[in-house]
Amino acid sequence: MTLKAVFLYTIPYNLGFFAKTLRGAVLFAFRGKVSFKILTMQILFTFVEALGISSLLALGIGVVVNVIGMPFLAGFSREQLIYPLLITIITRELGPLLTMIIIIARSATAIATEVAGMVISHEVEAYISVGIDPIDHLAVPRFLGVTVSLFLLNVYFSIFGLAGSFAVAQIFNPMPAAIYFNNLLEALTIQDILISMTKSVFFGMIVSTVALIAGFSVDRASTEIPVAGLRAVGGSLGWCIVVDVLFSVLYYVIM
Repeated sequence: MTLKAVFLYTIPYNLGFFAKTLRGAVLFAFRGKVSFKILTMQILFTFVEALGISSLLALGIGVVVNVIGMPFLAGFSREQLIYPLLITIITRELGPLLTMIIIIARSATAIATEVAGMVISHEVEAYISVGIDPIDHLAVPRFLGVTVSLFLLNVYFSIFGLAGSFAVAQIFNPMPAAIYFNNLLEALTIQDILISMTKSVFFGMIVSTVALIAGFSVDRASTEIPVAGLRAVGGSLGWCIVVDVLFSVLYYVIM
């Protein structure tokens, strides 16, 4: 496909798909019980079942920051800088990124291959033939489920990572919990929370939209199903990294 064809067909289609999905998400409260069941199952798979690997990564990051950062900062008598360092790494930067990668690996491939299978098996055509909009019924619950799940998983990652780092800090430098968490709260700013939460929402919308578009874009061959999964992973990761860089640039320029 030429560059001109991409701009004439692909980009307007993707923007239109996102706009229609977003409109359906706003009106989702008026949907039937089946759509709510799909949303619930999506959150269960994307958020609840990912808590284990998210806990492991959050704890590992907290351990690394404390084990490497504390002795290094102690050499300059600047141990207090460990708290803004923890906030920056766990809450503002790596939290949204790592939760995004977890969900891409788990849910983006699953959504793309599931929807692609529905297209190949003519299930989507069956929905259309009985007057059911496949975007409202299939895309919107998954879009909302992934976005909500990534937001919640990011909050969990930050809390667990900061709390886990306290457990490690007790081994190397025992201190009362009140002092540790008071220092963390003093280092935590509204800007840190807002940028972390905003990143997670944008990442959730990007991952779900790219995965759904990849799934709906297949034609008739069953061999396209794994290709749709690969496109979902590559596209989601690429766009999320671009958005993350833009947020980081804006943050540091403004601050």
